[in-house]
Amino acid sequence: MNRRHFIKTTSLSALASTVYLPACNQNSSIPIIDTHQHLWDLDLIPLEWVSPPLDKSFVMEDYLLEVKGQNVVKAIYMEVGAPKEYKRKEAEWALNLCKDPENPTVAAVISADPTDKQFQSYLGEISRDPHLKGIRYPFGKASDMLQPQVIENIRFLSSLGLSFDLNINTGILAAGTQLLDACPDTRFILNHCGNADPIAFFPEQQQAPRAPRHDPDQWYHDMEQLAQRDNIICKISGIVDNAGDYPLTPTLIAPIVDHCFDAFGPERVIFASDWPVCLRNMSLAQWIGTAKQVIADRPQADQRKFFHDNAYAFYGLTG
Repeated sequence: MNRRHFIKTTSLSALASTVYLPACNQNSSIPIIDTHQHLWDLDLIPLEWVSPPLDKSFVMEDYLLEVKGQNVVKAIYMEVGAPKEYKRKEAEWALNLCKDPENPTVAAVISADPTDKQFQSYLGEISRDPHLKGIRYPFGKASDMLQPQVIENIRFLSSLGLSFDLNINTGILAAGTQLLDACPDTRFILNHCGNADPIAFFPEQQQAPRAPRHDPDQWYHDMEQLAQRDNIICKISGIVDNAGDYPLTPTLIAPIVDHCFDAFGPERVIFASDWPVCLRNMSLAQWIGTAKQVIADRPQADQRKFFHDNAYAFYGLTG
């Protein structure tokens, strides 16, 4: 596998005793960069997709309460699926948040549509802001992702020093590999462990609340193929969101986290909360504690890379 150095440049609280255990060894002292922080004010930007427990505003004040005591030192804002007519307003709002030294948000990934002919001109205006680090756009079908205009526009990101967050379902991970090959100079971040379904990895004796959404062996294979490309890193997040309110434990999510670590290597995995979407299953503190439990036996240096150092280097952060 190619290992060239790519990183150069809530009633759920009742489940806490089941899900969140004290962190082992020294990983409680590691600073954390949260690379997938969602914030939204529904009075400013309406969101069509939110449903309980997410059908309210989640602003910086809420986030600061959520991360209190968790050693989160920096955060990267992630776009929130705003309606098309609000995307510019969201981008400006997010980039203004990054200018405030009183909060941990230091950079932003915004939404832009690479199928749009105005993609390059739109980014040409916004990309002058040094807090802008990347673009995210969801693809539902492989054919959408591999259009010539999409490839041209995603290649264009490399000229601006911007990355592309790849948020796709497990069924088109193989097509994601083709996109990476077509855009070798663009840096990609695979969101949410390729949107793996934790239930697909339950042991046979574990009672599951529903059928798995994909074949685990196919996911293992497709993730390994993606990891062989050196222009992508993997964001470990979003796992718990896919299980509803089923009480997940470190043991149940370990197959996903471990495979991401082993396939991509400790230099190409980064931590992300996906807060507040993670509240569909657990609090941010519980997710941090769960992730720490899963990687507790890995070398301390690798734990620090995952929680802090890889993101710091990848996004070119300072301070």
